[in-house]
Amino acid sequence: MPTTVAMPALSPTMTEGTLARWLVKEGDSVSAGDVIAEVETDKAAMELEAVDGGLVGRLLVAEGTEGVPVNQPIAVLLGDGEDAAALDGFQPAPAMPAPEAARRMPAPSPAATPGSTPRRSRPESSAKRILASPLARRMAERAGLDLSAIQGTGPGGRIVKTDIEAALSGRAPQVAPTPRAAASRATVDEAPSRAPSPPAGESEIVPHTAMRKTIARRLSESKRTVPHFYLTVDCEIDRLLAMRREFNERDGADHRISVNDFVVRAAALALRETPDANASWSDDGMIRYGSVDISVAVATDAGLIAPIVRNADRKGLREISAEMGDLAARARNGGLRPEEYRGGTFSISNLGMFGVREFSAIVNPPQSAILAVGAGEPRPVVKDGALNVATVTSCTLSCDHRVVDGAVGARLLAAFKGFVEDPVTMLL
Repeated sequence: MPTTVAMPALSPTMTEGTLARWLVKEGDSVSAGDVIAEVETDKAAMELEAVDGGLVGRLLVAEGTEGVPVNQPIAVLLGDGEDAAALDGFQPAPAMPAPEAARRMPAPSPAATPGSTPRRSRPESSAKRILASPLARRMAERAGLDLSAIQGTGPGGRIVKTDIEAALSGRAPQVAPTPRAAASRATVDEAPSRAPSPPAGESEIVPHTAMRKTIARRLSESKRTVPHFYLTVDCEIDRLLAMRREFNERDGADHRISVNDFVVRAAALALRETPDANASWSDDGMIRYGSVDISVAVATDAGLIAPIVRNADRKGLREISAEMGDLAARARNGGLRPEEYRGGTFSISNLGMFGVREFSAIVNPPQSAILAVGAGEPRPVVKDGALNVATVTSCTLSCDHRVVDGAVGARLLAAFKGFVEDPVTMLL
């Protein structure tokens, strides 16, 4: 009997997706685990794998179709011994409502580790296909570029936007950076490349991506329904900067630590000391998390996404730096897995590299707090009755007042400030 392939729920917030590209055609043979399509979700571009094997009997949704509801049938597979005649009178199962589909969504598979069983080999037709992000494919199509002549620098050799831009400018593509090299650069809230402006005097409508629609919906809902309040502290970071410089300039140093790595570590340790702030609201009761998982905002061309450093309070600065560098690079290339950006317990947004002195961020439910980090700059301070100059950064904590009371938020910020201003305590 024919089986139906449905639009999967690839994240808890996903209610619809865009079928960016089919990687198979009707009549092709596929095995379980083969990649058959590229789907743009509310967070990233993902590869859709076949759950069952068979022949592709019918493609129900055309490439480029937007707003395909979760669990809507998108293709039909024929079983062993079946041919096109088996489709006569066959009606794919109707789509379930998105909330029901999300409840039935299987748990994400654990990430592959050294020594684990490798993924199933793909058939010859899939193995020869060109790996490229949906955005890169559209850019290449518009420019008339041959993707087979372009070297991909994204995850797994995937061709990404920067590779297309390099080809258009005549530059040779660069070798993909390793996580270690990527971690030496700024990893959060970097500015995405600017889209070309329309001709003077003309306006244009840029269609919303699924990610942009989700950002708008979730943050609007947060501001309407979450009672925000804000707390700000000024942290002196001269000792932190000196320690960072010592780490990065020591003999044999092969890994650079960023200021943001210190921020993630300090926030994680502060949350461990203030467990009441590492919690979320629910109608049935307060959810107090058993782990400290820090979401770090990263700017991409499609919008913000926040990959997660899991168990950040149990990781050292070097481990946080390497992990964050890898996550940020793959976030910009659309290479994150769903489990790498969903389920955090606290968020950090750092705009210090843009020279922003101070700002207030919007809480991202179901989390109950987000820390906004401004630029470190020389400021006058008074010490022992005398005027001095210190490098100071302003950090603002946005809190959900249903979960975090003023005193709890103050204790969290005090603990964070203590770690930042005495960074040796982060190493104890």
